[in-house]
Amino acid sequence: MSMVLPPFSLKNGRGENISFPSTKATLTCVVKEDCPTCREVMPLLVAFGHAFGADLDLHILSQTEAGIGVLEDAYSPPFSMLDDASLKVSFASDIDTVPTLFYSDVQGRPLTTLVGFVRDEWQQLAAELADKTGQTAAIDWEVLPQWRPGCGSLSVDPAIADRLRAQSQNSPLRARRIEIGSQDDEFEFMFDQGFSDGLPLVPPTPERVLRMLAGSSRDPQEVLALMPPNMGEVTVEKVAINAVMAGCKPEYMPVINTIVQAICTDAHNIHGVMATTMGASPVVVVNGPIREQIGMNMKLGALGQGNRANATIGRAVRLLIRNVGGAQPGGTERSTLGNPMKFTMCFAEWEERNPWSPLHVDRGFAAEDSVVSVFTMTSGPSLIVDQDSRTGSGLAGTMGLCLESAFNPKAHYATDCLLVVVPEHVDTFVRDNYSKSDIRRRIQEVTARPIKALVADEISGTGIKASVAAAMSAEALEKRLPKFRSDDDIHIVVAGADAGKFSGAFHGWATGEIGSMPVSRKIEEL
Repeated sequence: MSMVLPPFSLKNGRGENISFPSTKATLTCVVKEDCPTCREVMPLLVAFGHAFGADLDLHILSQTEAGIGVLEDAYSPPFSMLDDASLKVSFASDIDTVPTLFYSDVQGRPLTTLVGFVRDEWQQLAAELADKTGQTAAIDWEVLPQWRPGCGSLSVDPAIADRLRAQSQNSPLRARRIEIGSQDDEFEFMFDQGFSDGLPLVPPTPERVLRMLAGSSRDPQEVLALMPPNMGEVTVEKVAINAVMAGCKPEYMPVINTIVQAICTDAHNIHGVMATTMGASPVVVVNGPIREQIGMNMKLGALGQGNRANATIGRAVRLLIRNVGGAQPGGTERSTLGNPMKFTMCFAEWEERNPWSPLHVDRGFAAEDSVVSVFTMTSGPSLIVDQDSRTGSGLAGTMGLCLESAFNPKAHYATDCLLVVVPEHVDTFVRDNYSKSDIRRRIQEVTARPIKALVADEISGTGIKASVAAAMSAEALEKRLPKFRSDDDIHIVVAGADAGKFSGAFHGWATGEIGSMPVSRKIEEL
């Protein structure tokens, strides 16, 4: 069998250390006091102890501290009851059933292993020991059942096994473990250490981190990216630690891993995003089958609170930027006002309510792919209220007028936007055969202004500098500039409840190579 009893030193009921291997061959049985089969074999072990105790050592390992006293009182064994309440020996032995009996030679090498109770196997072992010692155990084998199943070992209990695995020498965890005083409050400690975004965190215990790592097929020490500004190595393990703190489920891990890889590209420029005084922040849109698989919200309240996946995925990314990248307010993060999206902003597109192609298909992926798209936005969602337009032209016109306020009405060619169209507004566009291209074209049309109207003046100092305008010809000043440099700067997704004609818009940051560009990435580990 694959089970091997490791060397150990455990205390008996008198507080004495008993070691294995010793100077004799050894019988070691792992039990727990509430297991009926363990109680079935205890009289056999007592008989073994009386018959063979002079020639071999016999140890009973109790998986609970209370079990030592309970079993000693019930059976008065002539051997040591040892305390394995930590379950370290049980776990290292790789047992899943109690009782498990190991018969080992003087070097500790396994000779026989018995699991549960099979009368013929135990009787055969008793005969073998009688041959070696010249003694016979006083056991009436005929009154014993032929077979009894054992009970589950506490070391494989799902609530315990992750902790044991984390403590074992083969644990995949490599992060430095922080020990805190027994009287310290772990939640206050994490606040004091600066790990938090201002909200309470879930303590990242080894067992929680291991459970989180189970959600990813990647090696825990794989480096996904270097996170600016400190260029910290983002390993899968570090993602798991921060995902635990954020309150994620393990099945969110592939999404978070992919977002990390997207934001750490030169195109996204996460250092600039977090350092700008404008308060920019990543906004994540998720597409594809993964949305339903992990229970993301794309409908009522999709951009707000109430959905664990939406809220904690975005928060985990922010914590990674903070704790691995080192972007903390007052340090390299210099946002003048801050931004609620710096806590979290992640949602799914309601593709099934989208009459056009969904975002990830627009960006070159297959419809069946699961994809994350990361945008950089400075504000939003800003409400676009239009309960009266009955044509696509009128509704898109409203959207254009609302979007004109991004940064400043005179700030044209300055940014991009993410337009979130709600289902009732989608229906208006569909009735008028409006495509995404039509929406973009109409927004650009209604926001186009002559350059002379965008010049800074006594009403607003923002705009094209008067000195620049003075050098332009009258004809050039009449040229009309739409709000956005390119139609492609208007990104469109569908989300929200079926009821309510209130779409939303996120206003962007600096675009192109001087700022941040949207990045979409397929989730590969599904």
